[in-house]
Amino acid sequence: MMVARFRKSFSYALGGLCSVFRHEQNFRIQVFCGCLVLFCAIFFQVSTVEFIFLCGASAFVLVLEIINTAIERSLDIIKPRLSEQVKIIKDIMAGAVLIGSIFALVVAIFIFWP
Repeated sequence: MMVARFRKSFSYALGGLCSVFRHEQNFRIQVFCGCLVLFCAIFFQVSTVEFIFLCGASAFVLVLEIINTAIERSLDIIKPRLSEQVKIIKDIMAGAVLIGSIFALVVAIFIFWP
């Protein structure tokens, strides 16, 4: 019984990821960038610790983008017409994704530059 529930939960989560991938261009771009970074990490044979930092930074950006998408969709349901408050919240979330992306870029620069 517990395995069936776990499988069902996993299926829902995977469906959510597929939905975000299908409908969000920025997420697809970030997945591509993450794959590129991981390819470079393997190609340049970075250390295990560096690889973990690169994976963590990439995952951080993807999680932020998923949260951003969920909040934007929720706001569109609650308040379909763009109000000033909704615009500010969406801008704040976009800013959070931007900060996460800059952080990931800085991590990649520190690791790949030398």
